[in-house]
Amino acid sequence: MSMQETPSLMMGLFALMQALIMLALAPLFTGISRQIRARMHSRRGPGIWQDYRDMGKLFKRQEVAPAQSGAIFRVMPYVLLSSMLLVAMTLPIVTRTSPFAGAGDLITLLYLFALFRFFFSLSGLDTGSPFAGIGASRELTLGVLVEPTLILALLVVALIAGSTNIGSISVTLTEGWSSPTATLLAMLACGFAAFIEMGKIPFDVAEAEQELQEGPLTEYSGSGLALVKWGIGLKQVVVAELFLAVFIPFGKAVELTVPALALAAVIMLAKLLAVFVIASIVENTLARGRFLLTHHVTWLGFGVAALAFVFYLTGL
Repeated sequence: MSMQETPSLMMGLFALMQALIMLALAPLFTGISRQIRARMHSRRGPGIWQDYRDMGKLFKRQEVAPAQSGAIFRVMPYVLLSSMLLVAMTLPIVTRTSPFAGAGDLITLLYLFALFRFFFSLSGLDTGSPFAGIGASRELTLGVLVEPTLILALLVVALIAGSTNIGSISVTLTEGWSSPTATLLAMLACGFAAFIEMGKIPFDVAEAEQELQEGPLTEYSGSGLALVKWGIGLKQVVVAELFLAVFIPFGKAVELTVPALALAAVIMLAKLLAVFVIASIVENTLARGRFLLTHHVTWLGFGVAALAFVFYLTGL
């Protein structure tokens, strides 16, 4: 059965199943990243299943909230998970087109990423904790530096495809690169932005509770902390899949048959594992840098994205 002949209800269920699978795999891939880091540091490491065990313990513990916190503090974990689950539903991961095309617009996806960052930062301010407030301002600053690069890189491929629909862009790039130089530069810029959004050194440390990257989580505990950590891990997987869906769209199922979907799922897992392994290796070959100097590096990514736009205008 082709994608066009599939009822919308079935595609909605397929999109939901796809998002739930990514949610279930998120702790596994973050655990793989931690294990690679440990091995490169000549340590044994906690094992790739440690994140599942940690979340299981947190869900059993009591949740405590600061007396001065409001609704934002309590709602934030659910906003993080729901926004990333919605993005996961729209990505053409194992199919050539988006299974949830109604929300598969690039502008919508970028707003969902901004919503994730906005509530994550706002929850730190809502606690009244100075440390959480500093972490929130740091997160917003990083967003200002990184999001323009991601937006411009995706805009270039949207202009090349003639559509902002993520599925249409994926299909267009699957059939060939009409502007190879512009597309290649846009891929490099998007990969750079995705690396930062995944919380990698030298920009962030995704599990650094004692540092400013997770400053907004200072006052979280119990199930709330487990949900937020799950949401952060899901964002890493979603960002990696967004990069793969747009720029490396090979190996996807053309028809909704069990063999085609199974093969596409295996290829998807292999590509996702490769992204996490490469990102972890690159991360652990770099030293942590001063945050105040971050803009000197992020301007490089934005320059590459701007150059991709210039090459698109010149038809290269």
